[in-house]
Amino acid sequence: MSEAIREAAQRLAATSDTARLDAELLMAHALGVSRSDMLLRCMADPAPAAFAALVERRAGHEPVAHILGSQEFFGRPFAVTPNVLIPRGDSESVVEAALAAAPGARRVLDLGTGSGALLLTLLAELPEASGVGIDASAPALQVAQANAEALGLAGRADLRPGDWTMPGWADGLGRFDLVIANPPYVEDDAELSPDVRDHEPAGALFAGPEGLDDYRVLVPRLPALLVPGGVAVLEIGHRQARAVSEIAAQASFVASVHPDLAGRDRALVLRQKAWQSQFE
Repeated sequence: MSEAIREAAQRLAATSDTARLDAELLMAHALGVSRSDMLLRCMADPAPAAFAALVERRAGHEPVAHILGSQEFFGRPFAVTPNVLIPRGDSESVVEAALAAAPGARRVLDLGTGSGALLLTLLAELPEASGVGIDASAPALQVAQANAEALGLAGRADLRPGDWTMPGWADGLGRFDLVIANPPYVEDDAELSPDVRDHEPAGALFAGPEGLDDYRVLVPRLPALLVPGGVAVLEIGHRQARAVSEIAAQASFVASVHPDLAGRDRALVLRQKAWQSQFE
């Protein structure tokens, strides 16, 4: 098995920056065990026949998360399909910023919930909170609902259709202590890896020539969705902090930027100006 993993890592080197890890995850999946169990107990065993086909799928740029059917986020497994963005470690900074900015949040809104990773992680970390997650994609909501049930959070997560490009999309949502969003923010002409471009939903990625179209729709609606003193936390592209902060300022927000694990701008915390002085 060790030799099969080594050869697979060589095969995947042209496809992935994490070829060895990919090979190990695929082997563990083929065996039906965790990666740690495989490394501890199975390395002397023969490679299962299914492994080669998994490697070829990855060599064709299919994301590992799609092959495995799940992705870990904030220490929890989330089911993923091609209908949702794959939760990424960078987005964990959104959760961390939200928990720091609104540790007592009791009602949370997730705009564009996708797999539900952001909303459900926050509900798991805030046991007294309940939340609403909206998404324009019915298949995405099915994935989110499955994750809510798998994590034992279905009773606190209200997942419903919502399309912020349509009039009246926010009607009836009410007000929240915390609003989070990872909207599309990629420029229409951006060059993406085949893993992303060919396998993840374009509607959740692209947002006009500057990648700002969805912020221009969402941010002006946030004051009506927040209780007095409420906080919004948005994921942004790492070069978008100034532009999105300017959009937020026009909606009477003060923005602060929080970095991701690589030190790049990733989460923007928005507080209404009338309440900002309490945190200075």
